[in-house]
Amino acid sequence: MSGGTFHVHGPHDHELEHAVHHEPKSMAGQVAVATAVIATVGAIFSYMGGATQANAGLHKNEAAIKKTEAADQWNFYQAKSGKQNLAEIAAELVPEARRPYFVEEAKRYKAEKAEIQKKAEVLEAESRDWSKKSDEEMHVHHRWAQATTALQIAIAMAAMALLTKSRGLVWGMYGVSALGLGLGVLAALHV
Repeated sequence: MSGGTFHVHGPHDHELEHAVHHEPKSMAGQVAVATAVIATVGAIFSYMGGATQANAGLHKNEAAIKKTEAADQWNFYQAKSGKQNLAEIAAELVPEARRPYFVEEAKRYKAEKAEIQKKAEVLEAESRDWSKKSDEEMHVHHRWAQATTALQIAIAMAAMALLTKSRGLVWGMYGVSALGLGLGVLAALHV
């Protein structure tokens, strides 16, 4: 605690100052720095995982919108089919003088149906494309999540290494960190 004329050290201050000035290459210092780096990289990976998950949701939403638009087109197609059928029936039942009108109406509905069918098929293809993009984003999201999990495990191993002063756990921490970084690279490469 600092005051106007004197300074009182806490019980750990002397040990910390001694470690900083006299043991710069201690295991604790190295593991602490490594843990800070791992935590920073983990935070970036976590952000990337959240971003890809959000993108996957947006893509899936767009796929659903396109699917709905395609369904609307197919409903329109069915309505035109019904009108075409009625025009064809009318052409058979009406007097000869009115028959050409209904024959032309049936042809018009048939042509309109062809255009509507093309639109519906394009919208269905777009829906499939958006759904595929969503699936790809979810795959990348899972890679980011795996990378983040590995880095979190490495941080836990670092804490255990510091408590037990185990060099084996320190090496394990570095190994699991490398695994996490490798998974992060795979995620960044969309593998």
